[in-house]
Amino acid sequence: MGRLNIIKKFIVAFYVVLTFSAVFGLKPGKADIDDQAFVSVRKLLSETDVTEEFLIRAFSDTSVSIYSEIPQRFKSPYEARPYSKYRELFITNKRIERGVAFFKTNKDLMMAVTDSFGVDPMLLLSISGIESNHGNNHGGFPVFSALYTIIHTLPNRANWAAKELAEFLLYCYQDKIDPHSLSGSYAGAFGFGQFIPSSFNHYAIDFNGDDVRQPFEWPDVLASIANYLLKNGYDHKEKETKKGSKNWNSIYAYNHSENYVEVVLELREEYRKRIKD
Repeated sequence: MGRLNIIKKFIVAFYVVLTFSAVFGLKPGKADIDDQAFVSVRKLLSETDVTEEFLIRAFSDTSVSIYSEIPQRFKSPYEARPYSKYRELFITNKRIERGVAFFKTNKDLMMAVTDSFGVDPMLLLSISGIESNHGNNHGGFPVFSALYTIIHTLPNRANWAAKELAEFLLYCYQDKIDPHSLSGSYAGAFGFGQFIPSSFNHYAIDFNGDDVRQPFEWPDVLASIANYLLKNGYDHKEKETKKGSKNWNSIYAYNHSENYVEVVLELREEYRKRIKD
């Protein structure tokens, strides 16, 4: 049995080497017509104000990389685990205590967001707790390179990733942000709310009035989460959040996983109990 496992590991390793040898032959960090990512994103942004100079500079940056672990993460997402295992990642005393402390520190802000959008503050607390552990963990991959990697290593997700990379570069260009300065998840989600670029561009809110939508500033983050839920059907009049309800569906829209919805709701109740006490 041990020998069989060794053979399986060798086959997997051999496949990975073949795949990434071909990919690395593309020489990330060089913007040209041989780069599928550059060609696709350039076409998608051709009708926007994003300049050719900005695109070439972004794709030619020496930090552009392909991460071999990203395809593996897509093959084994946390959300695919049994719920009993999935919840262990999020329903912990440390996360609950941190969330309670976060609420006490930011209570006025959270209630202001609730007053503006009508979204349950405990739900906002739960989602922000799961997405970034209230700002303590928001991803370890450069957003640009994560999406660049997906384009070149996951053919069935390449079109999606190209659109997201185009959305990300549009955001960076408009807000004058270095495209290689932001880190996020292996899927290219970023900020304390972990929005993918298209969601950020569509749902992000400037709540603190500085005319900039900030992915790492809590007023904007909490308002953006609330706006996302609201635009995806959240109804403050609905008291129960059962499967198929408007509020359940709005959370599912945030992350298309039943495990995700259930853990959000379970963590919400934990916060509600602790904060009520």
